[in-house]
Amino acid sequence: MTPAFTVQGWCPGALRPMESGDGLVVRVRPTNGRLTTAQAAGLAQAAALHGNGLIDLSARGNVQLRGVTPSTHPALIDDLRALGLIDPDILSETRRNILVTPFADPATDALAAALAQALADAPLLPGKFGFVIDTGPAPILTATAGDIRLERGTDGTLILRPDGLPHGTPVTAETAATQAIALARWFTETGGVTDGRGRMAAHVARGHRPALPLTATPAPAASPPGPGLVQQGALVALDFGQMTAATLTQLAALGPLRITPWRMVLIEGATALPTLPGLILSPDDPLRRVEACTGAPGCLQAHAETRPLARRLAAQVPPGRTLHISGCAKGCAHPGPADLTLVATPSGFDLIQGGTAQGAPRARALDASGIDLKGLF
Repeated sequence: MTPAFTVQGWCPGALRPMESGDGLVVRVRPTNGRLTTAQAAGLAQAAALHGNGLIDLSARGNVQLRGVTPSTHPALIDDLRALGLIDPDILSETRRNILVTPFADPATDALAAALAQALADAPLLPGKFGFVIDTGPAPILTATAGDIRLERGTDGTLILRPDGLPHGTPVTAETAATQAIALARWFTETGGVTDGRGRMAAHVARGHRPALPLTATPAPAASPPGPGLVQQGALVALDFGQMTAATLTQLAALGPLRITPWRMVLIEGATALPTLPGLILSPDDPLRRVEACTGAPGCLQAHAETRPLARRLAAQVPPGRTLHISGCAKGCAHPGPADLTLVATPSGFDLIQGGTAQGAPRARALDASGIDLKGLF
């Protein structure tokens, strides 16, 4: 039987952190995913001073400080506010769930600013409901969770697309934010908040369609780049999307940073890859083929450690294949299907082929020390 887990239904913030196995998780949402050098250095200092010095990159392009306590949280908020990294209140923080392409140009930044301002008049949306601004030449965030998307059409014009539908409606830079809020309002007024746990794709899958001319085809999607040099600077990946405060301090000294939803950091303007400990610099690194959540003891719901096992098994994962190791059946690190998934249970690890962490196991209660993946891919 699949072990039970709790779905919180909301995401942590800075003003409303979430309890975990190693203390409070404080999620900081940098505007448009950008950190100035001063903000990055200050964030690193705050993580070390008020938490346990571990910093996660989320799949929404945010950063999470771990190990914060109720006694250190107020001082942390003061430090983050001084850095310009705190919203005025919890409601504003919750509303500003906007993911912007890490390769944003000034026009894209202007769209994001207009949407952030328009969100003040938006209906109250579910905690995980998010907007995606993916307006480069080709969409690169299609595999990243989102509910209302701004993209480019095949003719290069802006389109607004409800997640779960293949086409969008044409918009302009002047109308995009207003129409995005109108689409969010339609979602709430037609029962989307309680339909499919408050996600757009689930809502439209149940047959709901907005009264919009959904005639615009998005430009063909492109794959996100791996670690390496890109036009905007240097992309570096992190083991399981986690770094120490010391690593962030060193990255901050190299230039402004953009936090990506691919658990990588873009160092703007860099012309060479930094040789710092804890960074993944090659797209072929085996650790990039493994997804692993925090696991025990850092997560209250995890039944076992995950990352030591992930490091041991990474070399057995062939190029182009994916291994997901989850501390419970919730599958936070990789909600979609993977070639192989190992799910921790009170009795050991269950093995699932070609499914999600909630799929039917091929084998149950495997001892971590004896797991071998040879012949399974």
